[in-house]
Amino acid sequence: MCNNENMRRDLYPLILLRHGESVWNKANRFTGWTDVDLAEKGIEEGHNAALMLLRDKYDFDIVFTSVLKRCIRTVWIILEQMDRMWLPIEKSWRLNERHYGALQGLNKTETAHEYGEDLVSQWRHSYTVRPPALDRSDSRFPGYDPRYRDVDTKELPLTESLKDALDRLLPYWFGTIAPTIRSGKRVLVVAHGNSLRALVKYLNNLSDQKLVDLHIPTGIPQVFQLDHELKPVDHHYLSPEGDNASATQD
Repeated sequence: MCNNENMRRDLYPLILLRHGESVWNKANRFTGWTDVDLAEKGIEEGHNAALMLLRDKYDFDIVFTSVLKRCIRTVWIILEQMDRMWLPIEKSWRLNERHYGALQGLNKTETAHEYGEDLVSQWRHSYTVRPPALDRSDSRFPGYDPRYRDVDTKELPLTESLKDALDRLLPYWFGTIAPTIRSGKRVLVVAHGNSLRALVKYLNNLSDQKLVDLHIPTGIPQVFQLDHELKPVDHHYLSPEGDNASATQD
């Protein structure tokens, strides 16, 4: 980043990236914390994201990501493509996708037909509405997954609204990511559509209504320049064509 003429030296750089398309993205299924892998297109998107970063001379010192393989594999692809496999990677469940509760694994179109488009739209896009919760006896409950064995089961969700996802992400932002940025390290965060929507809501101080229309595309790096209070001075998506694009809200 320090090599990019568009980055001011008195500002802190931050790059956010949503993982490439997963096999359940492709199948139009609610994914949440289900640990599905990248689709073929998602692998390609990871390579393309790395090429965009290389082309525009962006670099970073550390990567933060979730504990889900679609994010981790995206990180691996980018680091290999950029010859940065030696960089540290920190994983946290707090960067996981929003937990979709009992909807996880269901087809989105079929769910809309069963429950009605308006209700499913609220489950998907509202800031505070939660989808139907899992039961703790359900095999999909994260408490049965060994990757969460060190997490207090009271913190593991049965379902989440987007507000819930932001509430469990912010302690990691304030306690780990923000201090790393303030230390002068160049940070890449590779996470999920809704965990990044939540973080962008916080960074840009978006209203709940504007958040409904905020879309984070897969595989397109979003570059922030933050002031010394870690408030955005500028942000934009990198463009596959080479020209910086405005932040997407659609």
